[in-house]
Amino acid sequence: MPCRSSDELNTLVAKAKKCAKSGKVADYIPALGKANQDDLSIAIHYPDGRCISAGCIEKRFTLQSISKVICLALVLIDRGSNYVFEHVGMEPTGDPFNSIAKLETMSPSKPLNPMINAGALVVTHLIKGNSVEERFQRLLSFIHELTNDSTINYCEEVARSEFETAHLNRALCYFLKQHNIIEEDVEQLMELYTKQCAIQMNVLDLARIGLVFALDGVDPLSGKQIMPPDVARICKTFMVTCGMYNASGEFAIKIGIPSKSGVSGGIMGAVPGKFGIGIFGPSLDEKGNSIAGIKLLELLSKNYKLSMF
Repeated sequence: MPCRSSDELNTLVAKAKKCAKSGKVADYIPALGKANQDDLSIAIHYPDGRCISAGCIEKRFTLQSISKVICLALVLIDRGSNYVFEHVGMEPTGDPFNSIAKLETMSPSKPLNPMINAGALVVTHLIKGNSVEERFQRLLSFIHELTNDSTINYCEEVARSEFETAHLNRALCYFLKQHNIIEEDVEQLMELYTKQCAIQMNVLDLARIGLVFALDGVDPLSGKQIMPPDVARICKTFMVTCGMYNASGEFAIKIGIPSKSGVSGGIMGAVPGKFGIGIFGPSLDEKGNSIAGIKLLELLSKNYKLSMF
């Protein structure tokens, strides 16, 4: 069993933290630019309820793109995989997460997968409900169930900052609306999507969500099946093939843990059948992934043979 104590984790965090200075925080979203570049924290949540951690574990951060895989799970539960994948594809892409290029060359013009921005916007569009507030509350309630923490909410400052600067995401929405992939008011969808991305939690919460995915959708405390095993399987597959933006292939080879990152510096990992991982390190590499977080996962994977391959 990996990392029997927080002392082991603290040693790995100290090693990985040295990488942080060679990255930069995501200042293209003004509110995220306020993060401390040197922060690095991790939690590992086991099925028996034990959780070991290191770093500033109480510090909250916004999910950003990590929310994409959680939203996908909710929509798959609501609508079923056949319906969802009529609207968004299953294939990885080597393009940046915010690229519009493939939409112009695909026929029909549906996004390649749910982990790029265009695909995530389509998945968010598919959340059931009669208003932005009702749909957001459904997603938030799902997250409360996954984390067993009903205090989790979203950061209004980050949501507002993203809403005001999301010009490229609006362009993606209008392109998708032109091709009848999206059928709602673009500003309403942008409000819902930016609130979704601004949901905030700490690494302890994130590790617990990772554990539910690792356990094929089962709550580790109650034993309740929060999501069907097939939904958890689909989500973990996307985490492997598309979860780390266009560095996913290299990540799979070097680390081999189903993971999803976000530009706030969060990474959620799900080691199948074993444990969940939550990491926060806001200094990013050129692909938009936490540079110290990836190093930390690489050390964990090599030291404890965690690769699923």
